[in-house]
Amino acid sequence: MHSSMKRLYAAAAQLEPAIRGQSALARALGQSPQTLKNWESRSTGVSAAGANRAQQELGISSTWILEAHAPMFIGAPSTVSTPATPDAYVRVQQLEATAGMGEGVENPDFPEVIRAIDFEPGYIRSIVGFVPVPGRLRLISGSGDSMLPIIQPGDAVVVDTGITSFDGDGIYLINMGNGQQIKRLIDRGIIHVASENKSYGDPFPIPEGTVIGGKVYLRNRIERFN
Repeated sequence: MHSSMKRLYAAAAQLEPAIRGQSALARALGQSPQTLKNWESRSTGVSAAGANRAQQELGISSTWILEAHAPMFIGAPSTVSTPATPDAYVRVQQLEATAGMGEGVENPDFPEVIRAIDFEPGYIRSIVGFVPVPGRLRLISGSGDSMLPIIQPGDAVVVDTGITSFDGDGIYLINMGNGQQIKRLIDRGIIHVASENKSYGDPFPIPEGTVIGGKVYLRNRIERFN
Protein backbone atom coordinates (compact mmCIF):
# COMPACT_ATOMS: atom_id res chain seq x y z
CA MET A 1 0.00 0.00 0.00
CA HIS A 2 1.27 3.48 -0.86
CA SER A 3 2.62 5.40 2.13
CA SER A 4 0.26 8.35 1.56
CA MET A 5 -2.72 6.01 1.83
CA LYS A 6 -1.33 4.51 5.03
CA ARG A 7 -1.15 8.01 6.51
CA LEU A 8 -4.71 8.77 5.43
CA TYR A 9 -6.03 5.57 7.03
CA ALA A 10 -4.03 6.21 10.20
CA ALA A 11 -5.35 9.77 10.54
CA ALA A 12 -8.95 8.71 9.86
CA ALA A 13 -8.68 6.10 12.62
CA GLN A 14 -7.78 8.86 15.10
CA LEU A 15 -10.90 10.92 14.37
CA GLU A 16 -13.80 11.05 16.83
CA PRO A 17 -15.71 8.98 15.92
CA ALA A 18 -13.02 6.92 14.22
CA ILE A 19 -13.32 6.07 10.53
CA ARG A 20 -11.90 2.64 9.78
CA GLY A 21 -11.80 0.62 6.60
CA GLN A 22 -11.94 1.38 2.91
CA SER A 23 -15.73 1.55 2.58
CA ALA A 24 -16.24 3.82 5.59
CA LEU A 25 -13.51 6.21 4.49
CA ALA A 26 -14.83 6.25 0.92
CA ARG A 27 -18.29 7.26 2.21
CA ALA A 28 -16.79 9.99 4.40
CA LEU A 29 -14.92 11.44 1.42
CA GLY A 30 -17.76 11.03 -1.06
CA GLN A 31 -15.61 8.72 -3.17
CA SER A 32 -16.10 5.21 -4.48
CA PRO A 33 -14.27 2.31 -2.80
CA GLN A 34 -12.58 1.68 -6.16
CA THR A 35 -11.05 5.17 -6.06
CA LEU A 36 -9.48 4.40 -2.66
CA LYS A 37 -8.31 1.04 -3.95
CA ASN A 38 -6.58 2.87 -6.82
CA TRP A 39 -4.90 5.24 -4.35
CA GLU A 40 -3.66 2.24 -2.39
CA SER A 41 -2.05 0.52 -5.37
CA ARG A 42 -0.84 3.19 -7.76
CA SER A 43 2.69 4.58 -7.59
CA THR A 44 1.54 8.17 -6.89
CA GLY A 45 -0.78 7.24 -4.02
CA VAL A 46 -3.53 9.63 -2.91
CA SER A 47 -4.35 12.27 -5.52
CA ALA A 48 -3.95 15.95 -4.72
CA ALA A 49 -7.70 16.38 -5.10
CA GLY A 50 -8.31 13.48 -2.73
CA ALA A 51 -5.95 14.91 -0.11
CA ASN A 52 -7.66 18.30 -0.40
CA ARG A 53 -11.04 16.61 0.03
CA ALA A 54 -9.82 14.86 3.19
CA GLN A 55 -8.63 18.22 4.52
CA GLN A 56 -11.95 19.91 3.76
CA GLU A 57 -14.24 17.13 4.96
CA LEU A 58 -12.27 15.55 7.79
CA GLY A 59 -9.71 18.13 8.86
CA ILE A 60 -6.78 15.86 7.95
CA SER A 61 -3.90 17.96 6.65
CA SER A 62 -3.30 17.46 2.92
CA THR A 63 0.43 18.01 3.39
CA TRP A 64 0.47 15.30 6.04
CA ILE A 65 -1.20 12.87 3.64
CA LEU A 66 0.97 13.69 0.63
CA GLU A 67 4.32 14.56 2.22
CA ALA A 68 4.21 13.43 5.88
CA HIS A 69 4.72 17.00 7.12
CA ALA A 70 3.24 17.52 10.59
CA PRO A 71 0.76 18.33 11.94
CA MET A 72 -1.58 15.49 11.03
CA PHE A 73 -4.71 17.61 11.50
CA ILE A 74 -5.51 21.18 10.48
CA GLY A 75 -5.35 23.37 13.56
CA ALA A 76 -3.20 20.91 15.51
CA PRO A 77 0.14 22.11 16.93
CA SER A 78 3.06 21.63 14.57
CA THR A 79 6.12 19.70 15.72
CA VAL A 80 8.22 22.57 14.32
CA SER A 81 8.23 25.78 16.32
CA THR A 82 7.12 28.78 14.28
CA PRO A 83 6.75 32.43 15.23
CA ALA A 84 3.32 33.29 16.56
CA THR A 85 0.98 35.08 14.18
CA PRO A 86 -1.39 37.69 15.58
CA ASP A 87 -4.99 36.51 15.49
CA ALA A 88 -5.80 39.51 13.29
CA TYR A 89 -3.80 38.05 10.39
CA VAL A 90 -4.13 35.10 8.01
CA ARG A 91 -0.92 33.08 7.66
CA VAL A 92 -0.32 31.36 4.32
CA GLN A 93 2.33 28.63 4.56
CA GLN A 94 4.60 27.31 1.83
CA LEU A 95 3.47 24.09 0.17
CA GLU A 96 6.46 21.73 0.02
CA ALA A 97 6.57 21.60 -3.77
CA THR A 98 7.26 23.64 -6.87
CA ALA A 99 4.93 23.86 -9.85
CA GLY A 100 6.32 23.82 -13.35
CA MET A 101 5.38 26.53 -15.84
CA GLY A 102 6.26 24.49 -18.88
CA GLU A 103 7.05 20.89 -18.06
CA GLY A 104 5.52 19.49 -14.87
CA VAL A 105 7.60 19.42 -11.72
CA GLU A 106 7.30 16.60 -9.20
CA ASN A 107 8.84 16.91 -5.72
CA PRO A 108 11.98 18.85 -6.67
CA ASP A 109 14.72 19.92 -4.29
CA PHE A 110 13.88 23.61 -4.55
CA PRO A 111 15.22 26.13 -2.02
CA GLU A 112 12.35 28.36 -0.93
CA VAL A 113 13.09 31.99 -0.06
CA ILE A 114 9.64 32.65 1.46
CA ARG A 115 8.16 30.13 3.90
CA ALA A 116 5.03 32.03 4.97
CA ILE A 117 3.24 35.34 4.46
CA ASP A 118 0.76 36.98 6.85
CA PHE A 119 -2.20 38.79 5.27
CA GLU A 120 -4.78 41.11 6.77
CA PRO A 121 -8.12 39.19 6.71
CA GLY A 122 -9.96 42.01 4.97
CA TYR A 123 -7.49 41.86 2.09
CA ILE A 124 -7.88 38.08 1.75
CA ARG A 125 -11.67 38.50 1.84
CA SER A 126 -11.49 41.10 -0.94
CA ILE A 127 -9.51 38.69 -3.14
CA VAL A 128 -11.08 35.31 -2.35
CA GLY A 129 -14.51 36.44 -1.16
CA PHE A 130 -14.17 34.95 2.33
CA VAL A 131 -11.54 34.12 4.95
CA PRO A 132 -10.61 30.43 4.45
CA VAL A 133 -9.90 27.99 7.26
CA PRO A 134 -6.21 27.74 8.25
CA GLY A 135 -4.19 25.67 5.81
CA ARG A 136 -6.50 26.07 2.82
CA LEU A 137 -4.47 28.85 1.20
CA ARG A 138 -0.91 27.77 0.38
CA LEU A 139 2.16 29.32 -1.23
CA ILE A 140 3.80 27.50 -4.11
CA SER A 141 6.71 28.59 -6.31
CA GLY A 142 6.72 28.47 -10.08
CA SER A 143 9.55 27.36 -12.34
CA GLY A 144 9.83 27.66 -16.11
CA ASP A 145 8.69 30.36 -18.51
CA SER A 146 5.35 29.24 -19.96
CA MET A 147 3.38 31.74 -17.84
CA LEU A 148 5.52 34.77 -18.69
CA PRO A 149 4.93 37.65 -18.31
CA ILE A 150 2.19 37.03 -15.70
CA ILE A 151 4.29 34.76 -13.49
CA GLN A 152 8.09 34.80 -13.47
CA PRO A 153 10.24 31.76 -12.56
CA GLY A 154 10.65 31.76 -8.79
CA ASP A 155 7.52 33.81 -8.09
CA ALA A 156 5.47 32.54 -5.15
CA VAL A 157 1.75 32.33 -5.82
CA VAL A 158 -1.12 31.93 -3.36
CA VAL A 159 -3.26 28.90 -4.19
CA ASP A 160 -6.72 28.13 -2.82
CA THR A 161 -6.41 24.35 -2.42
CA GLY A 162 -10.11 24.10 -1.56
CA ILE A 163 -10.97 24.54 -5.24
CA THR A 164 -10.54 21.13 -6.85
CA SER A 165 -12.76 21.58 -9.90
CA PHE A 166 -13.12 24.24 -12.61
CA ASP A 167 -14.38 27.47 -11.02
CA GLY A 168 -14.43 29.83 -13.99
CA ASP A 169 -11.65 31.11 -16.23
CA GLY A 170 -8.44 31.72 -14.34
CA ILE A 171 -5.01 30.42 -13.39
CA TYR A 172 -4.91 27.04 -11.65
CA LEU A 173 -2.53 24.52 -10.13
CA ILE A 174 -3.10 21.35 -12.14
CA ASN A 175 -1.58 17.93 -12.70
CA MET A 176 -2.07 16.40 -16.15
CA GLY A 177 -0.16 13.27 -15.14
CA ASN A 178 3.40 14.60 -15.31
CA GLY A 179 3.66 16.68 -12.15
CA GLN A 180 2.20 19.95 -10.90
CA GLN A 181 1.90 22.86 -13.30
CA ILE A 182 0.55 26.40 -13.18
CA LYS A 183 -1.67 26.99 -16.20
CA ARG A 184 -4.61 29.11 -17.30
CA LEU A 185 -7.90 27.25 -17.76
CA ILE A 186 -10.45 28.65 -20.21
CA ASP A 187 -14.05 27.58 -20.79
CA ARG A 188 -14.68 27.23 -24.52
CA GLY A 189 -17.58 24.84 -24.13
CA ILE A 190 -14.81 22.38 -23.31
CA ILE A 191 -12.20 23.41 -20.75
CA HIS A 192 -8.89 24.32 -22.42
CA VAL A 193 -5.38 24.59 -20.96
CA ALA A 194 -3.41 27.67 -21.97
CA SER A 195 0.04 29.17 -21.42
CA GLU A 196 0.56 32.93 -21.25
CA ASN A 197 3.81 32.58 -23.22
CA LYS A 198 2.54 32.26 -26.81
CA SER A 199 5.67 30.35 -27.84
CA TYR A 200 4.14 27.36 -26.03
CA GLY A 201 1.41 27.09 -28.63
CA ASP A 202 -2.35 27.37 -28.68
CA PRO A 203 -4.72 26.31 -25.90
CA PHE A 204 -5.71 22.64 -25.98
CA PRO A 205 -8.55 20.62 -24.42
CA ILE A 206 -7.79 19.59 -20.85
CA PRO A 207 -6.72 15.91 -20.84
CA GLU A 208 -9.01 13.37 -19.23
CA GLY A 209 -7.95 12.60 -15.68
CA THR A 210 -6.36 16.00 -15.05
CA VAL A 211 -6.38 16.87 -11.35
CA ILE A 212 -7.07 20.45 -10.28
CA GLY A 213 -5.10 21.16 -7.11
CA GLY A 214 -6.26 24.71 -6.55
CA LYS A 215 -6.91 28.14 -8.03
CA VAL A 216 -4.21 30.81 -8.07
CA TYR A 217 -5.24 34.16 -6.60
CA LEU A 218 -2.12 36.16 -5.84
CA ARG A 219 1.49 36.48 -6.97
CA ASN A 220 4.33 37.50 -4.68
CA ARG A 221 7.51 38.73 -6.34
CA ILE A 222 10.78 39.96 -4.87
CA GLU A 223 12.88 41.99 -7.29
CA ARG A 224 16.34 43.41 -6.85
CA PHE A 225 16.76 47.04 -7.86
CA ASN A 226 20.46 47.63 -7.01
